[in-house]
Amino acid sequence: FRMGKTPSLQGKIALVTGASRGIGRGIALQMGQAGATVYITGRQPSHSLQSNCDYGDSLPTLEKTKQDIEDRGGKAVLVYCDHSDSESIKALFERIDSENNGQLDILVNNAFSAVNDINNSGGKPFYELDPSIWDSVNNVGLRNHYYCAVYACRLMTKRKSGLIVNISSIGGLSYAFNVAYGCGKTALDRMASDMAEELKDSGVTILSLWPAAVKTECTKELITSGKTFEVVKGPKDLIEESLTTGETTEFAGRCIVYLAADPKVSKKAGKILFTSDVARHYGFKDIDGATPQDMRSLSLALRFFGWNKTAAVIPSCIRIPLTGMHFVSYKFE
Repeated sequence: FRMGKTPSLQGKIALVTGASRGIGRGIALQMGQAGATVYITGRQPSHSLQSNCDYGDSLPTLEKTKQDIEDRGGKAVLVYCDHSDSESIKALFERIDSENNGQLDILVNNAFSAVNDINNSGGKPFYELDPSIWDSVNNVGLRNHYYCAVYACRLMTKRKSGLIVNISSIGGLSYAFNVAYGCGKTALDRMASDMAEELKDSGVTILSLWPAAVKTECTKELITSGKTFEVVKGPKDLIEESLTTGETTEFAGRCIVYLAADPKVSKKAGKILFTSDVARHYGFKDIDGATPQDMRSLSLALRFFGWNKTAAVIPSCIRIPLTGMHFVSYKFE
């Protein structure tokens, strides 16, 4: 399944959670541009990231996402939703149900409320952090996604059609940021796998999508603040290079548009997909014309672990096979 141009999602109803900024905003823009009616959620402005960090005033808002979708000729429905509150989540899906005669074609589980807490954790080990960091990371970043998937599937299974995409990360494979983060991403990937098992023959597909380094508003601020090494815990130069030359916030959205239009997407149910692999499969590039960093690049992996001289002689086209990726998290004795 390959397309010469971006496929249409005309007539589709989509929900993108956490669409005020970053990857969520980029996904919503791409889906709206492709013709879907996109429900976009975020916290009330008084409770959003804008009001909780030093650089908040410079960040996009949910209203800006809606306006930008409409400026591209799309349709957006703005819904303020507290994704840490189960009643707010339930009310969101009741509204989608009533306004669309039970139709919901695509759910993108993207909401995440712990960016500021992670950036301000100072790279401390888990036992020095307040244990509430677990709730900050995983109440919205994991628990909410389970709730959303439940309510979405109640609508989708009735129509025997639907796609759910969990926005996860390589933190589900190996250590990243902190313990709570890694646990949440690993669980999110396992959730997709186990839900796919129970969704067999239902017409509903769920999968995990792993973006690489993304040039979000907050990663740019992370570089400016000089906190890159203590927060990410890796080679400073390589990390800053990745964040500076990484994916645009809309690349993951372009991936989801192609996946949602693919009649054979059910073959990917329960799987983890790299954004770079999705682009390679369907034959498209980022919105800026670039081919973003390949997380399966052997030379990139060698550079990350400090083997710069060896990495320098490895062609960029040499990729780590998917079977090899599993051994990164191999924990059996």
